[in-house]
Amino acid sequence: MAGGSEEDPHTKPIGRWAVFFYGVGHMLNDITASCWFTYLLLFLTQIGLSPRDAAIVMLSGQVADGFATIFTGELIDRFGHFKIWHAAGSVLVAISFSSVFGGCLPCSILHNDSLSLETFSYSMFAAIFNIGWAATQVSHMAMVNCISLNSTSRVALTSCRNAFTMVANLSLYAIALVVFGVIKAGSKENTETQYRWIAYSSITVGCCFVVIFLMGTKEPRLRMDLKETSRRVRIPWVYWFKKLLYYQVAMVYLLTRLVLNVSQAYLAFFVIDDLQMDQSAKALVPAIIYIGSFVVSVLLQEIPWNGRRLKAYYSAGGIIWMFCGAAILLLPRDISSFMYAISVFIGIANALMMVTAISMQSVLIGSEVGGCAFVCGSLSFLDKMSCGLALYVLQSHQSTSPRIQLNNGQQSAYLSVTRYGLGLVPALCSLVGVVVTFFMELEAAGSLSKPLLDEPLLE
Repeated sequence: MAGGSEEDPHTKPIGRWAVFFYGVGHMLNDITASCWFTYLLLFLTQIGLSPRDAAIVMLSGQVADGFATIFTGELIDRFGHFKIWHAAGSVLVAISFSSVFGGCLPCSILHNDSLSLETFSYSMFAAIFNIGWAATQVSHMAMVNCISLNSTSRVALTSCRNAFTMVANLSLYAIALVVFGVIKAGSKENTETQYRWIAYSSITVGCCFVVIFLMGTKEPRLRMDLKETSRRVRIPWVYWFKKLLYYQVAMVYLLTRLVLNVSQAYLAFFVIDDLQMDQSAKALVPAIIYIGSFVVSVLLQEIPWNGRRLKAYYSAGGIIWMFCGAAILLLPRDISSFMYAISVFIGIANALMMVTAISMQSVLIGSEVGGCAFVCGSLSFLDKMSCGLALYVLQSHQSTSPRIQLNNGQQSAYLSVTRYGLGLVPALCSLVGVVVTFFMELEAAGSLSKPLLDEPLLE
């Protein structure tokens, strides 16, 4: 019987190769998303767009992404074929991403360099890129719940994916460090050349791992197996809206994404504008964060998981981020090197929060895999819309924020929008996330027949 005995292959821990092949499948999305959140606002303002216009470009992409996740999730729940959606989305990402950072194509065709046309062009390609990104993300996230019914294996799959997210980010910053060192941004043309090379290199690296994923991962057939049981193949949306845990998991996932994405968007601004560190710091500081996250993500794969541990590890990550946020708000420019130490703890906190937040989705879904794509898609919709609006509001005030001295002396540090975006917003989101997590009942809800096995991932 499916899920009814220890011999059921769907409740047994899966092998490491299966985990590895799945884990590399989001590399293209991750490396392009890292470039998107770290450098898009910086790139657009460097080539002449106002902070508000740059925010419009970011928001257009986030809105398109949000609605695409809902649409894609519904279609996947109806028709399946995760790998086809993944491959189609990856193709769209690869084609459109270079146009986001590759200069204004309509401007070249029409021989018109107006800021309005540039804003429209970048917004259009940002929307196309994010539609492809959403198709890949939802299909990849939903696959976890159909590959295995074993919760420890589900967390292992999520941890492996998160580890390769760190690899993707480190790859981006290694590429960026080389490009920034070789090509100097003395003009708009040179700046566009810098980011064009970063985009092309990122796409090449990401596509190689997409091929590995598609060749090594089998299309999940768990949905077909469940047709023989009493479970429904496709679960209506209203089923999830009646569950308290759905709203709790949605809130935690939304807040966690706000922590990661908003902090990442303002990290480069902070180290260059506020702390006035070397240009290499906008690649080195993020790299340190992702090295810390990679190490923690690898270690998390070996832990036997249950609901209590998910809550405890998430809370630990949230508390660490609160301290990091306070340190960023108070960090003066004359000891800017302390940012490297803060980055280590940010990396640890990011991994703890992200792995456990995504794993809470699997606990919510349990064995009801007929609605897994909708859950992933709807939560991603909330994530994209909230991040887009938060960045739009912050960025719209970027050029008008008052510079408030932290001390009465000669300190040059001030509470800029950048400090709020990197320090205060993630710290507050972490606090609320920890509070919501405290009231969750993960042990009782969304259970599998054998929901939380004690043994770690087997060979």
